[in-house]
Amino acid sequence: MNIKQTVFDVIQPDQGNSFCSRLFDRVITMLILVSVVTVFAITFDLPEKLRGALEIIESVASIVFTVEYLLRIWTADKLYPKMSSFKARIRYVTSLMAIIDFVAIMPFWLPKIFPGSLLGMRALRLVRLLRILKLNRYFNAVRSLGEVIAGKRRELIGSLFFVFLLMMVSSLLMYAVEHDAQPNVFRNAFSGLWWAVATLTTVGYGDIYPITVLGRILGAAIALSGIAALAIPTGIITSGFMERVGKRDISVEAKARSLKDKEHDRELREQRELLHALDAKLDKLLERGSKDD
Repeated sequence: MNIKQTVFDVIQPDQGNSFCSRLFDRVITMLILVSVVTVFAITFDLPEKLRGALEIIESVASIVFTVEYLLRIWTADKLYPKMSSFKARIRYVTSLMAIIDFVAIMPFWLPKIFPGSLLGMRALRLVRLLRILKLNRYFNAVRSLGEVIAGKRRELIGSLFFVFLLMMVSSLLMYAVEHDAQPNVFRNAFSGLWWAVATLTTVGYGDIYPITVLGRILGAAIALSGIAALAIPTGIITSGFMERVGKRDISVEAKARSLKDKEHDRELREQRELLHALDAKLDKLLERGSKDD
């Protein structure tokens, strides 16, 4: 086995049969969690020594993530064996997980490449939080959620589009009803949209609300419609999980049945071999007895 294949087997989460692969997965997972905690910790007024230690940890994690990213690009032709090396690397670099990997290391390297520029601002450092999306590789629960959303994307897009239309219609209706009564509150359709979002999501901040009778009746109808509309995406995701669990159970049962069938076939084969051996031995005994006679 060459070096590239060995590296590929280690860095791929699905190839976690070896000790090195499991160790690699655990180290990367630990660094992701530590890095996310560090992003929160540096927002506090910490002693200089502790802040310096956190910066060192962040630097080590960023360097490890960079090496991981480069190794995945290097071994991309093993991930896509039917493609040429160049096309396989382009395919990987443009994939969602590769983009997440790149964005995760960008806040560390950009200030070093462009020192003194606006690229080192705190807002850019918050991009480190996207590293938590890297856990999609290492946790089945996160990966399952992503697969369910991807599998139900058409239904989800349709339901979210319906919610968006409901928000737009609600905002325009509320603006038309309440603008004359509250010109300083419902100044334009955007004010109505803010109210529609807060109402349909059942948040209800209370900064904008209808005061006319018609507006309150309309608001109650929109709030009830919002509960039903927002339940649709939840139901789609839930049904996706149920389908996935059902397929997994069927797969487990099929594997168990296959193992039982193989075991049964093995027992039958052994019994046939034993019968053949007994028949052969009986034939020899009969042949010997006939010779004696």
